[in-house]
Amino acid sequence: MLAKDISALRNESTCGYRGKGASGCERSKPGATQGGCCFDGARNALLPISDVAHIVHGPISCTGTSWDTRGSRSSGPALFRTGMTTALSDVEVIMGGSEQRLVDAITHAVTEFNPAAVFVYVTCLPAMLGTDIESITRTASERWQIPVLTVDCAGFYGNKNFGQRIAGDMLLRHVIGTREPDPIPKVADRPGIRTHDVNLIGEWNVGGEFWNVAPLFDELGLRILCTLSGDSRYRNVQTMHRAEVNMLVCSKALRKLARKLEERYQTPFFEGSFYGVTDTSEALRSFARVIGDPELVARTEQVVAREQRWVAKELASMVPT
Repeated sequence: MLAKDISALRNESTCGYRGKGASGCERSKPGATQGGCCFDGARNALLPISDVAHIVHGPISCTGTSWDTRGSRSSGPALFRTGMTTALSDVEVIMGGSEQRLVDAITHAVTEFNPAAVFVYVTCLPAMLGTDIESITRTASERWQIPVLTVDCAGFYGNKNFGQRIAGDMLLRHVIGTREPDPIPKVADRPGIRTHDVNLIGEWNVGGEFWNVAPLFDELGLRILCTLSGDSRYRNVQTMHRAEVNMLVCSKALRKLARKLEERYQTPFFEGSFYGVTDTSEALRSFARVIGDPELVARTEQVVAREQRWVAKELASMVPT
């Protein structure tokens, strides 16, 4: 990665015009944990895309320290749970051959697992060796006729948060906008309810937690084009440019991606959370408010009021008499 590209990713302008209180913008304080390295962040951000083959080009220890640490769940494909690595050793460093190891790994992933795409994560070792990963992935993509993409995220570039920014930038450059959304199925078309397309950015579906909230979106007529990246598919990510509004759930990870989507596709975004009835209610109201559909606003208030009554009733039943 070029120095100018690294510098551009480290500067986030939304921290200025959205106010000093915007989450994810504060500078780290002494003693605060920084998480893993740049590679760790990029892999964690992209790994929940469940039908992609995720190949780590580097020592096997890199794969071992990052695999499945997100704890995301998938309602379909489970390919993302297969750890793939070229397992480079001192032999490849001294004698050469890392390029062929990567070619063989891509070939094995494509022929054995038939993935929707292949992501190749560049770790410190091949970055320091100066391996031309882009040439290899481009050739492989032409040969196998599927997207084979380079995630240039060598650990020494920065911390975990910076790696997540790199992941978002890669998707914006090579994936988002490469396919149009599928038509709304007739079985999902309900009289009197207009469907609006939205995205969730930084929603990881850890432990399947988002599945508890998803039915509310269906009831409101909000079609989620993509949850980036919990329980997502490659084809979902491709269509993110057609959303009417984006909700930034994990603001520290992919804030720059949300801003770039706003600049490139005029898709507004807001920050929200699904932790607790108050935050969930406000998130649903924000969708309705930004979209500006009066019927959606009224329907949202009805659903929010109903859910709040249910929660109040459940809490009351837990109070000992």
